[in-house]
Amino acid sequence: MLDPAAWHGVPQVASTGALPGWDRVEEVVREAHSRYADERSGSVADYIPVLADVDPELFGLAVIEVGGGLHDAGDALHPFSIQSISKMFVYALAIQEHGHERVREVVGVNNTGLAFNSVMALELNDGHPMNPMVNAGAIAPTALMPGATSVEQWERVREGLSAFAGRPLSLDGVVYASEAATNDRNRALGRLLRSYGRLAGDPDEVVDVYTRQCALRVTAHDLAVMGATLADGGVNPITGERVVSADVCRDTLAVVASTGLYERSGDWLFEIGLPAKSGVAGGIVAIAPGKGAAAGFSPRLDEAGNSVRSQMAIGYLSRALGLNLFASSPVPHHASTHASPSAPTELS
Repeated sequence: MLDPAAWHGVPQVASTGALPGWDRVEEVVREAHSRYADERSGSVADYIPVLADVDPELFGLAVIEVGGGLHDAGDALHPFSIQSISKMFVYALAIQEHGHERVREVVGVNNTGLAFNSVMALELNDGHPMNPMVNAGAIAPTALMPGATSVEQWERVREGLSAFAGRPLSLDGVVYASEAATNDRNRALGRLLRSYGRLAGDPDEVVDVYTRQCALRVTAHDLAVMGATLADGGVNPITGERVVSADVCRDTLAVVASTGLYERSGDWLFEIGLPAKSGVAGGIVAIAPGKGAAAGFSPRLDEAGNSVRSQMAIGYLSRALGLNLFASSPVPHHASTHASPSAPTELS
């Protein structure tokens, strides 16, 4: 394992360029939504009964800039349950509360290469969750949330995710009831974690808090604000509130980049080049540090549980707005290396 002490005392510097002007971003968001509005591949999640009844034609897209610029298209304000996207934000809250090293002891940072609800991944690693973006690894950070009771822990989760969103988030009681009635596998994971000494507290109560956090009601617009908060070093670009530290954002985005789309994470990072997290209700949020965040909502999923249209639309945004973390254009030979950076060149 790399030892972060090797860089102790070295200041963290960020240099990430900038988005094009507001009008261009607005134009590209609308182009992306229009381009994929007729895409019909994939199917809605049905292992959670209530999600099987969602309208598959819904499609929303949002981009929030770190400077506060707002761009919505389609069903960007339609509410849905946050599901697994909550994992990245609870993980950030846990690091903020307990620190880098403590949370690293509890849950790892490497991809399992297996399904998000895999029991095998836990057993193969002596009960140590491989990363916080799969179910076993997400239950463990939820258990780290402060509170003398599960009720207090749940309220800290809700308040924390609300701070990321910049508005009070509420529980979708119908989704929660549907998930609570069918989450036997997650309860088994909680008890397995407890048997390995990896979970503090009653595992059934911890899993109940986790189930509630997944049933929080959000919109694509909310997700973009939440992602932009991570992109802006932990400061919500709409409210101006500091939610977590810049170091917490760095830790969170590093893990999300390699694990956020489950076993398709490598494909996503290779093609799109952005940290992103998906949820089975059809949401995806992708973060461009220093620039902003893009979020999509469309219920039809691929075989790995990732929204098809949201992936396509965010991929378009990444290319058209120059968001890919690994893409760069050479500085024109006539430009001074000391000149102020210009707007990014549009990628073909």
